[in-house]
Amino acid sequence: MSDSSFTITNIELCPLDLPITDPFVVATGQLRVAHNAFVRLTLHDGTIGYGEIAPFPAITGEDRESSLKNARLLREHLLGQSTLHYQRLGHELSERAPDAPAARCGLETALLDALTRALRIPLWALWGGADVRARETDVTIPIASLERTKTLARQWYERGFRLFKMKVGHDVDEDVRRVETLHRHYPGVAFVIDANQGYTREEAAALVRGINRFGGNILLLEQPLAKDDLEGHAELKRHCRVPIAADESAQSLHDLQAVIRHRAADYVNIKITKSGLLDGVLMATVAKAAGLQVMLGGMVETRVAMGCSYGLAMGIGGCPVLDLDTPLLLGSDPIDGGYTYEGPRLQPWHGPGLDLDIPFFRAALSDRL
Repeated sequence: MSDSSFTITNIELCPLDLPITDPFVVATGQLRVAHNAFVRLTLHDGTIGYGEIAPFPAITGEDRESSLKNARLLREHLLGQSTLHYQRLGHELSERAPDAPAARCGLETALLDALTRALRIPLWALWGGADVRARETDVTIPIASLERTKTLARQWYERGFRLFKMKVGHDVDEDVRRVETLHRHYPGVAFVIDANQGYTREEAAALVRGINRFGGNILLLEQPLAKDDLEGHAELKRHCRVPIAADESAQSLHDLQAVIRHRAADYVNIKITKSGLLDGVLMATVAKAAGLQVMLGGMVETRVAMGCSYGLAMGIGGCPVLDLDTPLLLGSDPIDGGYTYEGPRLQPWHGPGLDLDIPFFRAALSDRL
């Protein structure tokens, strides 16, 4: 295969609205429909690769319109380039559009999917294949009434889920009641408590005390405080005796370095749509070198972006917590192939690239962007 076979000859973009089964309510906002977009990248030899643009305005400030605008601009830089130079290209995309991680993620995922399909290796093999196995994910329980929280938890518990990611941050007392109710009704569950910046230092400490009183198992306390309050996170880390995970506080490598300097977290939540794929890979490497644990999460994504994150977990290894559940929260699955779910367990794939297809793409591109 000649080097010219790896040259990018075409990049197509296609939006798709994805209804969510329950409103995805977090402390800083909510989604009822995921306004995502998909990327199809073609190489000189006809190999294709897929990516996903999944902005979440409440987290990164991006929406689909701005993401597509940035993706169109970045597309012009990628056309005619070789996917073999993906590291350089990722650096150039980051320089050109530092505030467009969702757009960069979609393009970078498609680029690496095409490259590894051309090389006839799974995407996870590009990163080493250190931990290729079925893995268990948590499942998200959005901020909701106590009754709705119980109903959702029962449905997921009956499907085998034992790690609940509880969205909190509106009312400490109500948050404690919701967690306590699930703790008492569903034996053996543990909790990732995710406040999405919703608490003050005093409120976060009160939440931990409240859950400790009834013996709730807090695996992680994720982003309890405002993203810039690294001193507050460091204080909670010292005094609350539960592991702290940085999410919004670690949107870029620069952010992560500040988290490390302040010793503000035990875990970092790497989300490729939050940081860009290749920057996310670098952040995971830096976090591990600094002694932080890596969890892998996402915005509201299909099995395209989520499959890439699962591939990263299998490739680099050493990612003890997976928060890769959002395809299960969507009203439909537009993807064929790729990894699959068996209850809470993600099952790996072994075909080239992401080993998936997006059937609607062909028809939707009759009106090309």
